[in-house]
Amino acid sequence: MSSTPESKSSALQSDHNKASVTTSMPEHISLDKWADTGYEWSGEVSPNEFNRLAGSLSTEHEQSKTKLDANLYRRNNVLHLAFTLTGEVWLTCQRCLQPVAIDLSDDYNISLLENETQVRLVNEEQDYLLLDEIITEQSPERLLPFKKLVEDEILLKIPMAPKHVDCEMTVEQFGEIPEEEESENPFAALASLKGKL
Repeated sequence: MSSTPESKSSALQSDHNKASVTTSMPEHISLDKWADTGYEWSGEVSPNEFNRLAGSLSTEHEQSKTKLDANLYRRNNVLHLAFTLTGEVWLTCQRCLQPVAIDLSDDYNISLLENETQVRLVNEEQDYLLLDEIITEQSPERLLPFKKLVEDEILLKIPMAPKHVDCEMTVEQFGEIPEEEESENPFAALASLKGKL
C-alpha cells in the first residue's frame, strides 16, 4: 500500500510532535559533535525545571509550560545560539502579594565567541559570550551549558520587583490610629512677645 505525500507529511509531523513532547530539554550541547553541523531542539519546558528561577515563582498559581525552539548554528565563522520562548511565568506581585503573569515571549540570539578577536565579527547590538568563560565543566568534550544559558536569559527578562500595572498596595490596619495632639506653634509665642517689646 503506497502512501500519499499528504499522509507521509502528516506522519512525519506527528512523529516530530511526539519527539518534542517526550524529549526533555538537554542540560548541555556537545560542541565537539554539533558546532559545525548545527543543532536544533524544540519542546516544552516547565519553569520549575530551572533551579534558580524556581525560587522566584509564585506558589499560588499553576505554572504553564513554556514553548522553546532552539538552534545552534555557525555563521561568518561565529557560533550562535538562537532561541524563541513562547509563554509566561507567574511571579508574586511585590505590592499586593498576589500572582502576576510575566510574559517571556521573545527571540534571543547569543554569539558564542572562541576568543576576543571574534568580537569584531559581531554587530555592536549583538549579545555575546566567550566560550572559555561559560564552559566550566571539566570533561573530555566541550559541553555548552544550554539549559543554564536559557535560564540566564529568562532571569534577565523578568523584573526584579514584579508588580501588576494597576496594582494598589494592600494595607492592613491593626487597632486605631492615634490622633495627633495639637501642639502649640513655637512662633506664636514669639509673635506675642513682638508686640510687647
